[in-house]
Amino acid sequence: MALDKLNKALAKEADSLQEEGRAKAPERIIVDYIPPQGQKGPRYKLKGANTEFIRMNSNSYLSLSNHPKMIEAADQVSKKFGVGPGAVRFIDGTFQHHAELEERIAMFVDKPAAKIFNSAYTTVLGLALAINNKETYWIGDELNHNCIIRSMRIANVPQDNKAIYKHNDLGELKMYLQSIPDGMNRVVVIFDGIFSMRGDCAPINEIVKLTDPLVPKVKDGVITVVDDSHGIGAYGETGRGTSEFTGAQPDVIIGTFGKALGVNGGFVASSEEVIEAVRQKADTYIYTNPLSVADCAAAIRALEIADSREGRERLQHLHQRTKQFREGIDALGMESIPGPHPVVPLLVRETAKTHKMVNRLYEKGVLVVGLTYPVVPKGDETIRFQINAAHTKADVDCVLDVLSEFRD
Repeated sequence: MALDKLNKALAKEADSLQEEGRAKAPERIIVDYIPPQGQKGPRYKLKGANTEFIRMNSNSYLSLSNHPKMIEAADQVSKKFGVGPGAVRFIDGTFQHHAELEERIAMFVDKPAAKIFNSAYTTVLGLALAINNKETYWIGDELNHNCIIRSMRIANVPQDNKAIYKHNDLGELKMYLQSIPDGMNRVVVIFDGIFSMRGDCAPINEIVKLTDPLVPKVKDGVITVVDDSHGIGAYGETGRGTSEFTGAQPDVIIGTFGKALGVNGGFVASSEEVIEAVRQKADTYIYTNPLSVADCAAAIRALEIADSREGRERLQHLHQRTKQFREGIDALGMESIPGPHPVVPLLVRETAKTHKMVNRLYEKGVLVVGLTYPVVPKGDETIRFQINAAHTKADVDCVLDVLSEFRD
C-alpha cells in the first residue's frame, strides 16, 4: 500500500516521543455530565470508568457552557439560520450575529473595534500576518504560548528580527528596547496576559511604561500585544482580564470565548485601522469559515451574563474558591506560585511523585494535569489545578483531602 512506508516512519517517530516522555496520553472521553446537586458541583463520567469526576483541569472559569440562557440562544438562532455559515466572511458568510459579537467584545475590552476568529490560536497567527513586514522587530516573553511562537514563524520573521526576554524580566526587556537593530521601523512587544502553566501575569503597566517613551522614536511605533485568553472573563475586578488587573491597556488585546466565557472562538481588539488590516491580510481569517451563528449567539449571551450581577457573583465565587484552594495548599506545606488567578500550579519537583499524585487524584475522582520532564525542566515537575465557578467549598475541601495524603 502507498502508506506502508510512511506509516512505519510515523510510528517510529511516535515511539521516539514516548521514549522522550513527550507523547500525549490517550484521550479520555467524557460520556456524561451530571449537574450540581446540593453541596456538590458538576460531575463528569468518562468512558470505561464508573467514577464521577470533579474536573480540576477545565478552562471554563465562569462555568458558563451549560448555562440555560446560552443554550437557548444557540438553539434559537440555529433553528433560524442553520448550524453552519456556508461561506467565508468576505463571500457573504457574515451574519448579523458575527457583527454583533464583534461590537460587543470590543465594548467589553474597551477597544474601538474587533474581529472574531475560530480560535485564539488562529487569531494570533492572523494578527502576525496582518502587521508584520520586513522592518518589524518582535520582542516576546520566553514563556509565551505556542501560538505566539508559531505566529512569528508563519509570518516568516527572521531570527535577526526578534528577541526573547527572560520571563517577566523588565530589565532584559528594557535592554532589548534600547538596542533595536538599525532598519527596524516597527516594533511589536508581545506576551501572554496570564501564563497558563503558572497562573502568574504579565506586568502590563510596567511594560507600557517602558514602551511608551520609544513610540515617537520608531517610525511605525512600538506596539504592545497581549494574548489574554486565560484572563478575559476570569481576572480583574469585573473580569476584563489582565489589563484591568494591572491598570494599563496594551495596544492590541487577543482573547478567547472558549475559556471563561464557555463557548468557541477567539478575537482581536484594537484600533479600527489594525482590525481592517486583519480583515484584509490575515489568512487565518480570510480563508476559513467563521464561527457558527450558534457560537456567536451563545458568546453574546455569555458577555451579557459576565457583565451582569450574576456574572459578578460568579466571578466573586471563583475568587473565593481560588483563595480557599491556595490557602489549603499553603496549610498543607505544599509549594505553589502565588497569585489570585484560578490557575494554581502545585510544584511537586519529582517526576515519580507527580505521576503518583496524579494517579491517586484520578482514583479519588479528581481530574488534573501533570507536567513532567521534558515538558518542564527537571526539578520543575508540576500538577496544574484550575478552579472554576461551579466548584463548591465541599469540592475544594475534597481535593485538599486527597492532597493531604501527600502532606509529608
